[in-house]
Amino acid sequence: MTTAQQLVHAYETGLELPLSGDADVPDPDARLAATLPVWALAAGSVAAASAAANRVRVAHGLSIRPVRLDADRVSAAFSSERLFRRDGSAPSVFAEFSGFFRTADGWVRTHANYPHHRERILRALELSADSDAAGFSARLSTMKATEVEDAAVAIGAIVARVRTEQEWANSSMGRAAAAGPLVTMDVREDRRHTTAAPDRASDDHRSTAGTAWVAGHGPRVSDQGRGLGAAPVASAAPTTDRPLTGIRVLDLTRVLAGPVATRTLALLGADVLRIDPPHLPEIDWQFADTCQGKRSTLLDLRTDLATFEDLLTAADVLVTGYRPGALAAAGVHVGPGVIEASVSAWGASGPWGDRRGFDSIVQAASGISLLEGHPGTLPAQALDHGSGYLLAAGVMDALVTRANDGFGATVRVSLARTASWLLAAEGRTPDHPATTPPDPAATVAHGESVTAAPAFAEYDDYRWPAPPYGSAQPFWVAAPDHYHPA
Repeated sequence: MTTAQQLVHAYETGLELPLSGDADVPDPDARLAATLPVWALAAGSVAAASAAANRVRVAHGLSIRPVRLDADRVSAAFSSERLFRRDGSAPSVFAEFSGFFRTADGWVRTHANYPHHRERILRALELSADSDAAGFSARLSTMKATEVEDAAVAIGAIVARVRTEQEWANSSMGRAAAAGPLVTMDVREDRRHTTAAPDRASDDHRSTAGTAWVAGHGPRVSDQGRGLGAAPVASAAPTTDRPLTGIRVLDLTRVLAGPVATRTLALLGADVLRIDPPHLPEIDWQFADTCQGKRSTLLDLRTDLATFEDLLTAADVLVTGYRPGALAAAGVHVGPGVIEASVSAWGASGPWGDRRGFDSIVQAASGISLLEGHPGTLPAQALDHGSGYLLAAGVMDALVTRANDGFGATVRVSLARTASWLLAAEGRTPDHPATTPPDPAATVAHGESVTAAPAFAEYDDYRWPAPPYGSAQPFWVAAPDHYHPA
């Protein structure tokens, strides 16, 4: 059994699912080459999501798809920021105050790509808003790494001290991150009364699967954007290509695991409505690289929670990237039967549950950075992408479970737990060759933008490219099979 296959089985065992057949895992050559088995994480997480999609197909009585992994497609999807182009230009992935910086006694990794994160880290370091990179580096060089990390955490800035693998393993956070399944699913005892399990003895459920199998019903559904308050509209039937047709997903995620998960659900037919706060604009290229197949709206939950609750009433799935407990603190109540899925940096247990973090920060804290350089990085933001596909798999398996019992569920992944799997996995190659760049042929072009093609080899492209940011109104539309600006 390959290490990638071990990941699939670890996911399925953790959720007490029957083990799927072993996927045919191709030799990646030098794609995603690293000391740690990054290819195994990439191939295994995509295979886990593919197997979960097949369980959805089986629940609908549809033909399954063989799990087929294409090394170029998977590695390109995991390295999508290296392939993204707009008018022929590549994006600047990290801002000037994001990266590795020397301290008086070691290294820290910072993340300040968003303006509000930049402002916080400057405050943590007691620097002025007009500080430059030289002043930033000079300030850090006078401080101890732990001092920088503590000052940042105190005001919500994003910094991690670069630790060794052993330091992480011996820490309370490292031990918490290594515990438990890769994906957790807790079934809640809140039944959606309109849910009906499919009649597996006949094909009659196929024509109504979008409304009776797992799809939500709510009072506010638009008829192709012609106003609120219309009666729910029956969805088209799920197909082998689009087994999630009829599923409504609210996407409250950014960078990158959550958007990867919801983009996968959209690829498989779900109606994904991404919600962004108007006061915190998204990074433009990042949105274009991860919002394919979705609709995009702007909504401030602080001032218009009622509209969000209307959307949630009619949703099947809520995917968030908030720290544990943040959504409940904002007054959001997840109703009966909804699948609540979340991705966080550090997980719901352990002492860092309330800390912010990103892939690069988890790599630094967990010892990965020192394994991959002095310090260095993985050849892709693999914790993000791998966690995204695992979260998509968890959502799909939760929907299948709900089809049988009608109950909602809470599904969780964390980047730290994915990192712990990678650190423990077989197949380290310290003397690996240089990483092969992602294949430019594994891309799709729409107008001025070029993005990585789907990781799933059986799909040539997403249903539509990323829509204009905030271009949709905050309500559901009837069974979108192409981009609806409403």
